[in-house]
Amino acid sequence: MPNLNMPGSGVLEQVSQALVRCFSSSTRSHLENRVAEKQKLFQANNDLPVHLKGGGMDNVLYRLTMTLTLGGTAYCLYCLGWASFPHKK
Repeated sequence: MPNLNMPGSGVLEQVSQALVRCFSSSTRSHLENRVAEKQKLFQANNDLPVHLKGGGMDNVLYRLTMTLTLGGTAYCLYCLGWASFPHKK
């Protein structure tokens, strides 16, 4: 068991109590409820898949994900092909 009577341990205890007090008693910032508008956005019948209804950033993330997936698949197939043939020594 550590000795809590070390020099400087009181400072650490005071700082930790101050941080706990600061985080637990501070008021929370008020966030407006935007669930209704998000529901309207995602339930709109606009022939878009749900993963693209969020806007332009969703489209960018989708294209980046598909590019990385196809690139990784192509690289994997290349490595399998390279490894399947004998190499010159």
